[in-house]
Amino acid sequence: MKHNYLAALFSMMFFSRLVAGAQEPVTELRLSLKDAQNYALENNKMILSAKADVLASRAAIWETISAALPQVNASGSFTDNLKLMTTLLPGEFFGQPGVKIPVTFGSQFNSSASVQASLVLFSAPLYIGIETTKLANKLSEENLRKSELDTREAVTTAYYLILVSEKSLEILEKNIANLNETLRSTRAMYNAGMAEATDVDQMVSNVNMVENSRSSLERTIELNYNLLRFQLGVDAGTKIILTETLESLTNEINVEALLSQDFDISRNADYKLIEGQEVMQSLALKAQKASVLPTLAGYYNYGTNGMGDKLNDLRWFQNSVAGLQVSVPIFASGERYAKIRKARINLEKVQTTKDMVAEQLRLQEKQLRFNLVNANLQYKSQKENVEVSKRIYQSTENKFRQGMASSLDLTQANSQYLQAENNYLSALMNLLQTKVALDKLLNNNM
Repeated sequence: MKHNYLAALFSMMFFSRLVAGAQEPVTELRLSLKDAQNYALENNKMILSAKADVLASRAAIWETISAALPQVNASGSFTDNLKLMTTLLPGEFFGQPGVKIPVTFGSQFNSSASVQASLVLFSAPLYIGIETTKLANKLSEENLRKSELDTREAVTTAYYLILVSEKSLEILEKNIANLNETLRSTRAMYNAGMAEATDVDQMVSNVNMVENSRSSLERTIELNYNLLRFQLGVDAGTKIILTETLESLTNEINVEALLSQDFDISRNADYKLIEGQEVMQSLALKAQKASVLPTLAGYYNYGTNGMGDKLNDLRWFQNSVAGLQVSVPIFASGERYAKIRKARINLEKVQTTKDMVAEQLRLQEKQLRFNLVNANLQYKSQKENVEVSKRIYQSTENKFRQGMASSLDLTQANSQYLQAENNYLSALMNLLQTKVALDKLLNNNM
């Protein structure tokens, strides 16, 4: 009954979500990073599937418990014997020796009704099964929390990718505007006889190259937006506006505080899941051992039978019975022993896997801490390098306008400046991703 209620409740919730979505389709979203994470936790398909697994596991608990509760069944029947069965009896019964006498047994109408109640008084496998379903529910909840962590990480990474890509596009737009201005100056200098045609050609080539890079980057940005839409669980046509800037998110990073945080492996989602699998396999071993124990059940039956040749003149007779039923496993040709041995091996295997996961997580923690320190140093270094490359480019551009530097010198300075910007954004993205990975390992909010 409870199982049906939960299933119906989940179906109504899911259907209402679909109806609401059909009535008010989402066409635009303005999202901070926290808003994007929370929206994904409500609409991401993987999260919805994990939530459904939790509901199903809760229903499974009641399904198992109900087997240990009293069971009551009622039954009834009505029979119309259109032609009663006839048999031959020896004539000696009727004082006619040597003759077979045909005799009809029974009545034309028979009716019965009964109620039976039963209760399992002792069944070790059943009790262990209840423990197992409760543990399965906890594991489904842990899996939901892990799915939420994975989704938060995916949304955060997609959010960062968009901001970094748009920052790179902004840099290219400014560079294109600057190069076009330089191209106009170069053409004017050429017309005045102060520059050569190759200088003009070189500047045109520079503009075309950067414009091609801009077109490629625009496609990458749209791809990143589609990746974020997928994580949010919205349609491909939904317009998304990010309300946070790359600078504001970067300023929130506290590398020292993150590095000083202790790693409690017992709070890690992956470790919790493997611990749950260990307990689950331990229960499986207990269940196999319990299969050699007897099972005891009690029952009570009450019924009444009606018989007669007329429906309105049936004669009724009551009956009742109570009893105990014991089932004792005696011999199974070694099958139960083999299953116990197999369950014990599987438990040892899970325990080995648990130790291996613990070692991997500790190694991962050390590596991520090292990566975060290195990423922070690279970020600071590349940030300084951008300022240096920018000053070199501006100086070379002034010299080019004064005729003191060639177009090749300006091209090289511009390439170095763009490369420095790319290296800076790559270092920033690496810092952000490393920070997210360590936060996830430490079970922090990202």
